Amino acid sequence: MDLLEQILLNGILLGGLYAVMALGLALVWGVLNIVNLSHGAFIMLGAYVSWYLYTYAHIDPFLGLPITAAVMFAIGYGVQRGLLNLIVRAPMFNTLLITFGLEVVLTYLAQLAFSADFRTINPAYAGNSIVLGPVVLPLARLLAFGVAIMLTVGMWLFLLHTRLGRAIRATAQNLVAARLYGVEPRHLYATTFGIGIALAGTAGGLYGTVSQINPYIGAALTAKSFAISIIGGLDNPLGVIVGGLFLGILESLTALYVGSTYADVASFGVLVLVLIVRPNGLLGKAA
Repeated sequence: MDLLEQILLNGILLGGLYAVMALGLALVWGVLNIVNLSHGAFIMLGAYVSWYLYTYAHIDPFLGLPITAAVMFAIGYGVQRGLLNLIVRAPMFNTLLITFGLEVVLTYLAQLAFSADFRTINPAYAGNSIVLGPVVLPLARLLAFGVAIMLTVGMWLFLLHTRLGRAIRATAQNLVAARLYGVEPRHLYATTFGIGIALAGTAGGLYGTVSQINPYIGAALTAKSFAISIIGGLDNPLGVIVGGLFLGILESLTALYVGSTYADVASFGVLVLVLIVRPNGLLGKAA
C-alpha cells in the first residue's frame, strides 16, 4: 500500500505538469483551429531559456519563469503574425504541414545552438524532499505541480473574467460576430498564439527542473499534449487538468504493474477509447 500511495502521488505530480504542457496546445487548437505540431518544440525552447537563465544569469528556475514566458510570448506572437496568420483559415492539412516543418526547423536550430547533449536545471534544493508519513514529496516536483495548477486555474479565470479572455472566447465561437463587435482577428490570433507559446515555454521551464532536456524531446511532448487535450476536452482549461492528472496517474500505475515501456501504450490506448466512446473529451460539451 505504501508503494501504491507513492506511485499515485508521483502520478498526480506528473499529471499537473502534463496539464500545463497541454494547456497552450488546447488554447491554440480551440481558438485558431490549428493543431500545432511544433508545440513540443516550443516547450523544449522554453526549457532551454530557463536553463540559460539559470546557468548564465544565475536566476532561480522558478523565479525566472516570468522572463521565460515573456520571451516565448514574443516568439509566438511573431511566428503567428508573420507566418501562421497566412494559413489560419486554410485546410487543416496545410496547417499540419507548416507546423510540422516549424518543429523540424526549431529542433535543428536548438541542436546547433545547444548541441544534442542532455542538460539539467539543478538548483540547490533539487534533491530536497518533504516526507509525509509513508510517502515522499520531491520538492522540485511539488513546486512544479503547484505552479502548473496555478497557471491552469489562472488561465480559466482569465478567459472568463477579462476583456481579452472574452474576446478570445467570442472569436472561437463566432468570428463574424466578434468582428462586428470590433475584434481585430489578426492581432487577436497572434496574441492567442503568443499566450499559448508562453504557456508552453513555462511548461518547458518546469519540465527542465524535474527531467533532462535535449533538442529532441519535443515530439514526445507534442504527442502527450495532444492526448491530454483530447481526453480532457477543449472547452475549458479545467478539462485539461483532468486529462493531465488522468494521464499521469495512468502512466504511473502502468509502469508499476505492467512495465515502464508500456506507459505510452496505455496512454494512447485510452486516447483511442475516448475518441470512440466520448469524442468531445471527458469534460467536453457535445457540439
